[in-house]
Order: sequence, then structure tokens, then C-alpha cells
Amino acid sequence: MAVAGEALKTNITTLGPLVLPMSEQLLFFVALVARKVLKMKIKPYIPYFKLAFEHFCIHAGGRAVLDELEKNLDLTDWHMEPLRMTLYRFGNTSSSSLRYELAYSEAKGRIRRGDRTWQIAFGSGFKCNSTVWKALKTINPAKEKSPWIDEIDEFPVHVPGVANIASSSKS
Repeated sequence: MAVAGEALKTNITTLGPLVLPMSEQLLFFVALVARKVLKMKIKPYIPYFKLAFEHFCIHAGGRAVLDELEKNLDLTDWHMEPLRMTLYRFGNTSSSSLRYELAYSEAKGRIRRGDRTWQIAFGSGFKCNSTVWKALKTINPAKEKSPWIDEIDEFPVHVPGVANIASSSKS
């Protein structure tokens, strides 16, 4: 997970200045100066990417990756729903999961004109790539072909959390 985290950090550092509002860039810069120049022991500032994007499509390679990104990017259940339902229905489909996630949001009627979507994909050797989309029109689900359209009303479904199994050996 640490290597994937470093790849994502590099990706975010490159993408951030291109998409984040100046206020978030300033907060990031101040925290960086405090840590590097002033040697203050503070956590790195993670920008609030929800100011830049309405939708997130993250490579649904596994539940642990999604849980970690949900926590670190402060995403809501609404943001995570397309990701979790894609993982539930299709499993780990590698980079194509991004298309299924976007199709889910379209089939639910969530994509509106002007909405911005951030797609984050992880590749072999822990590469990380981003794609940014801006909707040119509001998507009408009834007029679109989608792998979800025949059963979209059945989603979301409840996916139970991963339970920690404590092993206890009684002698």
C-alpha cells in the first residue's frame, strides 16, 4: 500500500496546481513550507479535492484501496457508491472499472452539464494516472447505452464491511 500511496502522492502533486482553487494551493504551500523549511512536525496537508470535482472514479482494484482513498480524500458515501457498486457487480476489472463507475453515475442521472470527474487509475509497477473530464451536457440515462441500465434501479445494494477476525486460542 505504501508504494501505491507514493505513486498517488506524486500524481496528486502534479495534478493539484492544475485543478485546485488558489485557496487550496495556498494551504498546501503553507503546510509544505512549515514542514520543510521551518521543520515543524505537522501532517502533510491533503487538499480538499471536492472543491475541484463533483465525481470520482477510482480504479476498483480492491476494497482496501477504496477504503484508504475514501478516508484520505474525505469522500462521502455518495462519492463512493459508483466505485463500490462496480467492485460488487463486476469485481476487479482493472482499468475498465473506471468506465463502469462513470457509466453508473450516468445511469443514475448524476452527471450534469459542467460537472467535473476525476478518474484515478493504478497500473503495473504502482503507476498512477489521472484523467479529468468535464461534462458538456447533462446525461439523460434513458437515452444512453449502459452496462447498468437494465438493473440500475436495484442499486445501491448493501455491501457488508470487512470484519476483523480475532483469533483466540484458549488452552
